[in-house]
Amino acid sequence: MTHDSGIYNGMPATGLGDVVWRKSVRSGPQGNCVEFADVETGGRVAVRNSRDPHGPALIYTRAEIHALIEGAKDGDFDHLLA
Repeated sequence: MTHDSGIYNGMPATGLGDVVWRKSVRSGPQGNCVEFADVETGGRVAVRNSRDPHGPALIYTRAEIHALIEGAKDGDFDHLLA
């Protein structure tokens, strides 16, 4: 899906320009984490694999990220850690 801004799900993360990527302080030194960045256009959030910083970025709405974070806080995904 392409947006008017040229930002789309699966685009190369490098195509997002000078966004600031952030990862959890719980991330290991092996780079086993995902990183998040604010995408100014449309108030969206980009997610990428820290081991592949030039690879694809998944683009989500703030509402989708909100649901993910709140679900994680509530333990909805704890079964994935077992």
